[in-house]
Amino acid sequence: MMYDKNTQRRLFDLSKKLLQNENIPGREEGQEESLHLHEIIRYHEWRYYILNDPVISDYEYDHLFKRLEAIEAAYPDLIMPDSPTQRVSADLTSEFPSVPHLTPMLSLANSYNAEDLKDFDESLKRVLDLPEDRELPYVVEPKFDGGTIALVYENDMLVRGATRGNGKEGEEMTANAKAMRTIPLKAEFSKFDVKKVELRGEVLMRKDDFTKVNKVREKEGKSVFANPRNAATGGLRMKDPKEIEKRKLEAFVYQLGYAVNEGGRDMLPKFKTHHDSIEVLGNLGFKVPKDGYERKRCKNIAEVADFCLKWQEYREEYPYEIDGMVVKLDDLALQEEAGYTSHHPRWAIAFKFKAKQATTRLLDVEYQVGKIGSITPVAKLEPVQLAGVTVSSVSLHNEDFITSKDLRLGDTVLVERAGDVIPYIVKAMEDLRDGTETPITFPKHCPINEAEKVPLSRVEGEAAWRCSDCTCGAQQTQQMIFHVSKSGMDIDGFGKSYIERFVEQGWLKSLADIYRLDYSAIAELEGFGKRSAENLKRAIDKAKQNPIKMVLKSLAIHHLGNRASEILAGEISHVLELRNWDEEKFTDIKDIGPILAKNVQAYFSVEKNIALLEEMESLGVNMTQTEADKKDEPITDGALSGKSILFTGTLTQMSRSEAKKMALGAGAKVSSSVSSKLDILVVGEKAGSKLKKAQELGTVDILTEEAFLQLVNGG
Repeated sequence: MMYDKNTQRRLFDLSKKLLQNENIPGREEGQEESLHLHEIIRYHEWRYYILNDPVISDYEYDHLFKRLEAIEAAYPDLIMPDSPTQRVSADLTSEFPSVPHLTPMLSLANSYNAEDLKDFDESLKRVLDLPEDRELPYVVEPKFDGGTIALVYENDMLVRGATRGNGKEGEEMTANAKAMRTIPLKAEFSKFDVKKVELRGEVLMRKDDFTKVNKVREKEGKSVFANPRNAATGGLRMKDPKEIEKRKLEAFVYQLGYAVNEGGRDMLPKFKTHHDSIEVLGNLGFKVPKDGYERKRCKNIAEVADFCLKWQEYREEYPYEIDGMVVKLDDLALQEEAGYTSHHPRWAIAFKFKAKQATTRLLDVEYQVGKIGSITPVAKLEPVQLAGVTVSSVSLHNEDFITSKDLRLGDTVLVERAGDVIPYIVKAMEDLRDGTETPITFPKHCPINEAEKVPLSRVEGEAAWRCSDCTCGAQQTQQMIFHVSKSGMDIDGFGKSYIERFVEQGWLKSLADIYRLDYSAIAELEGFGKRSAENLKRAIDKAKQNPIKMVLKSLAIHHLGNRASEILAGEISHVLELRNWDEEKFTDIKDIGPILAKNVQAYFSVEKNIALLEEMESLGVNMTQTEADKKDEPITDGALSGKSILFTGTLTQMSRSEAKKMALGAGAKVSSSVSSKLDILVVGEKAGSKLKKAQELGTVDILTEEAFLQLVNGG
């Protein structure tokens, strides 16, 4: 959608003329005026949202919009699907259903410097069988940090909006997509003989709008958003599309991912280059990265590197949050020839910006007690803005971390957000010390209940100090928080804030108390009510029937995770059988090592723990093996019979649970760690230490997702 000067002048003059109209016209005149208003409002939205250069005031725009609403209210038969009023008319009253994308939305490989980009360019030439001195043209554009969306248009009309989801399918949010004025309700793809398209884009909130919206929320007593990305991604899943307008969300479109004609023929080759396809989308009225500013067509990889480094320096001045640049091979035919791996296109790569860093002062260190008694030091900092959030607290992990970095109270420290997510102290700025800094002394006794002088202990070979006999209640609180969480008994709606509030009320002192809550008293608490109390009771009653593998995992026994809990649950008919097991019986089971065996045996040798489990059972918590706990009979004729297998990294073609089911169905045993007993390691995206260890062992078969699927499917 582009407007020449004459068209713009015509629409501006018509706007001023219609602003003077007050009375509702007759139906015939109303039909003509409503069509004019459609065109006028779309034009002003283009000026405001796409160009950021409005030519009328907000008041005048609102007047035109309200006039169209009034005409449509008087003559409902004049309401058209692409009317501007239809953007926010829908209300989502049910959960967001999952919908499949027309083509997979894959991740991107990452680069961090010019050398990585050069390697990418050389690798691509090898894939395409091109000479080393051939220069490949690329397009570079921002890597927006918001919520990814897929938009489907059919017969020129927006018919679906969806989140990225797992890449194969996402959550349908068409009503919210329609609420964004940067997304046209109608786009004339038919001019290019295209019947159906799927576009990729990113929903964002401007940094200045983020500040304004948070100020309003603060005045209204609402919680403020952590950063623009959270506000944008959360807005996508709001049930009221009007929230989109309140949050001032916008959408950039950056990829034409699918295009077919009436007969279903692929029309992407018609656009020839990525650059041309983005130009077409911009002309159709979409907000796209501006050519020569955010987006650049580069003649070779050296020019790409220069442009990326330029934007790394400029990112703070840019009105939207970005965490890198995306580099795409411009020629669409060569893109198709280069193809894809199981999780990313070979013809594109993300240039990731350096982690954002800032300096601030280390004011104090506080200590927290975890669910297994671990003492975690937390640095309290002078608040500092870092990668879009205010950082005032940073974990110092353990005493060794403090010692290795020689951190002192009063130090000026360098802080970064690793991966733009987790705040992390890089180092103390020793050159800035003035002699007033003091060493950090790690406590020798429980830091929460200092009066009791409960000593801390440290297991040889481990970094954490632990409270051996916690009497302050802090450990019990953390255990209860873990117990009700998704990683424990998965009690729906029962989170950390509830636990802490009920502890304050004196209602919770142990895990058993969770199952004897007084729901009538809860209903009387401020902010709850009868319905909330009933929902909580329903969720707890449901959790009482959980399989014992969830019960075991929820006890916060050190090293007893999901896989080990499943293994133990398959070996016993009742949880309390474990009190009679010795260490040898534990270690006789594959994947149960001596450290885990000692920890579980130690837990079940303590009488108060046994009493707790008996009390929970008397309150209705299941302690008996269920069908979900029983071991699957080994398959002897499967493709992976007798093999042990482990999955690492992010799987893109299936979920982790689906992968495990497939492996079990092929006769494999799913392991929980890399060892000499492991036969196969299946590697997904961002694989880490497990891959490195398997490579060092040299005895483990390392498979991609694709190779694993071929193996289990008989390919």
